[in-house]
Amino acid sequence: MQQASKFGIYLNASESQVVRINSPYWIPPEPDWVFLTPEVNATLLQIRELAKEQSGVTNADSIKWGSIPLLD
Repeated sequence: MQQASKFGIYLNASESQVVRINSPYWIPPEPDWVFLTPEVNATLLQIRELAKEQSGVTNADSIKWGSIPLLD
């Protein structure tokens, strides 16, 4: 499955949200969503550290879990 390489944790810095993607149901669109890690079991604490390191997020403590949209 080619889309498996897109599974992981994505960050939307403007909304301070992250989502866990582990199925091809919805792949977050760029540039709003940035791929952080392929580790789908990363904790929010780990994700906040990655956001600081990789995306330059200054207020990583405000990052929270988001939800994927429901598709028709």
